[in-house]
Amino acid sequence: MSFFQTLSIGTVFGKIWPFLVAIFFFGLLIFFHELGHFIFARLFRVKVNEFAMGMGPALFKFKKKDTQYSLRLFPVGGYCAMEGEDSSSEDEGAFCNKKAWQRFIIVAAGGIVNIIMGVLLVMLMLATSNSLIGTPFIHSFSENAVSSEWLAKGDEIIKINGRRVYSDYDISYFMSTDDDGVVDFTVKRDGKKLDLNGVKFDTEMADFDGEERLTIKYDFIIVGVDPSIRTVVPNALKTSVSYARLVYISLFDLVTGKYHVSDLSGPIGTVNYIADAASESVKETDFTFLYVLLALIAINIGLFNLLPLPALDGGRLLFILFEMITRKPVPKKLEGWVHAVGMVLLLALMAFVSFSDIWKLIKG
Repeated sequence: MSFFQTLSIGTVFGKIWPFLVAIFFFGLLIFFHELGHFIFARLFRVKVNEFAMGMGPALFKFKKKDTQYSLRLFPVGGYCAMEGEDSSSEDEGAFCNKKAWQRFIIVAAGGIVNIIMGVLLVMLMLATSNSLIGTPFIHSFSENAVSSEWLAKGDEIIKINGRRVYSDYDISYFMSTDDDGVVDFTVKRDGKKLDLNGVKFDTEMADFDGEERLTIKYDFIIVGVDPSIRTVVPNALKTSVSYARLVYISLFDLVTGKYHVSDLSGPIGTVNYIADAASESVKETDFTFLYVLLALIAINIGLFNLLPLPALDGGRLLFILFEMITRKPVPKKLEGWVHAVGMVLLLALMAFVSFSDIWKLIKG
């Protein structure tokens, strides 16, 4: 093999490996999501007809007992096909013939596993970071800090603009999304809660993807703690709550018009973001941002999947919950139509968002 051939292969691999990392990560998300369904289906003795990774033609498959295991060509999905999942069945082990609470757990398990993956990624991020773990306590102020007229050293920040602060991520997020540089704080000082309304910060205009936005100049420093088992676990749980809440904040902002549907990112855009983060992390030998991004995606996908919307696991959970309350199942035909309509709408949204992702990539 010539030098130029080697150089060419190395150059190509250098460009595509970050995208392979992103695709592999999504493959893991799907695998563990479906594994969550599979494990609890087995636990409750539900017959699983097929456990598949990927979609399309099967590259490799084998059958053990009543279940066919397969690896399929396109790494864009996967499924755990249970007997009687979408139709009636006389089989004793059919999903439809199990108790409602068992079906509820089986359906919820996929999203919950994704959330657990996110929490583990946060733990990994905090444990391997080269910096201290941030806390919502104020350590000190920069010189001529404007906010020091209201805030004080040792304050524990409880709320920002009325929203609960669980981690240092909340502090940065809520302050970065403030639009006037005047922030309401609730702090705990000397064991007492204080409401500090109208705390002012210096501001400046900054460029965000070609758009000028007002940003706050941070003039206080928070307390950091060394990573250890005692600090990583509780802070990872708190940070995960902060990440999870973004799902509902984002949906609210979308409904109220603060953000447009075109601002959303689908699989294409998300893969591109992960690839960029992976490439940058290797260059800087600091994987903190990559772990943050992967954790955000895992937790957000898990929670989004559990929303009570048709075609999602959350939509199925809503029907099962109705059955648990009324002791009467929703007619299969009606549930099928609801999920079918929801799937069409979801696919339409995905097509629009994917087109938007492609257009953004073309524009650069």
